[in-house]
Amino acid sequence: MKNLWILLFSIFFIQCTEGNNTDQTQENSSDVYKSNSGISFTVDILAENLENPWGLEFLPDGRVLICERPGRLRIFENGRLSPRPVDGLPEVWAHGQGGLLDVVMHPDYENNGWLYIAYSALGQGNRGNLAISRARLDGNRLVDVEKIFHGQPFTDRRHHFGTRLVFDDDGYLFFAIGDRGQPDFAQNLNNHNGKVLRIHDDGSVPEDNPYVGQAGALPEIWAYGSRNIQGMAIHPVSRDIWSHEHGPKGGDEINIVQKGVNYAWPKATFGVNYNGTVISEHTTWPGTSDPLHVWTPSIAPCGMDFVTSDRYPQWENNILIGALAGQHIHRLELDGDEVVGSEKLLQGFARFRQVKQGPDGYIYVLTEGPGLFFRLVPQ
Repeated sequence: MKNLWILLFSIFFIQCTEGNNTDQTQENSSDVYKSNSGISFTVDILAENLENPWGLEFLPDGRVLICERPGRLRIFENGRLSPRPVDGLPEVWAHGQGGLLDVVMHPDYENNGWLYIAYSALGQGNRGNLAISRARLDGNRLVDVEKIFHGQPFTDRRHHFGTRLVFDDDGYLFFAIGDRGQPDFAQNLNNHNGKVLRIHDDGSVPEDNPYVGQAGALPEIWAYGSRNIQGMAIHPVSRDIWSHEHGPKGGDEINIVQKGVNYAWPKATFGVNYNGTVISEHTTWPGTSDPLHVWTPSIAPCGMDFVTSDRYPQWENNILIGALAGQHIHRLELDGDEVVGSEKLLQGFARFRQVKQGPDGYIYVLTEGPGLFFRLVPQ
């Protein structure tokens, strides 16, 4: 079934791009970029003028869903972006860094049709937090919309909503909420902020979550001590979930998400406050996990995926990460769990929000400023 899905997607996408690419797309595809790995590629721009695009998902019928942070879910099909957003989206609280952030299919989507949507939502008054809803797509409308999670506490802060949505191999849904601009939240188990959360596909809590039944702890918590995770992906070999998070001024991190682990924010960090003052004298803390990789100065990572496609053989099992402040795609080479090399691709091209491998094996990218959707085509 998986091979059939990939074949159908590839045929659909080739027909779309061959039949509907504009002259502008062809012009933007002409420059050849070279990686120090030996791969050369062009940038094939598929859609333009998106507003703060954040997340994307590939449907089995060849359509692509794109989240725009102000609260619009768009469909890319037949080689072009639909002018009309999808109807029926839950009410999005587009507040500061919050908005419509991610969308992912259920692992059994072809049978149950569930889509999962991450967005910031109001709670009480002018306060809110990250929420997760599930819904089914009927034409250009979401139906059967059901909110299955809403982070606590509600706050009017404009910062650090997270997040990415990842289903693991056992069907559990993982996602993260940032510390919401209040670092002390991350070390306290009585709230969802600064945490990685794990729930069933209906929003219920798995009985083996590490803090189920612990007084003063919220049961959805899987791991804690994170500042603001905006990238999560499953390692293609180990099947562990990897994440990256924003540090303050310096100290962006990569970690492996593990049950009950404390990632030390703000007790330990490689960064400082934006005004240069010290957050912590420590870069490590007893009883916590040290990061696998640190960026100082910050690149402001957003979105990530592992490369498994044979279209890019020199990048096998590499991580591709979008960089906002760095304005490039960051490629990391791995030896097991160790980062052994790195490269900046498309340096200065744009602010990169998401990098994701499609079912057809191409790498797809979202950028803001300008708002583009494109793919990397190896030569």
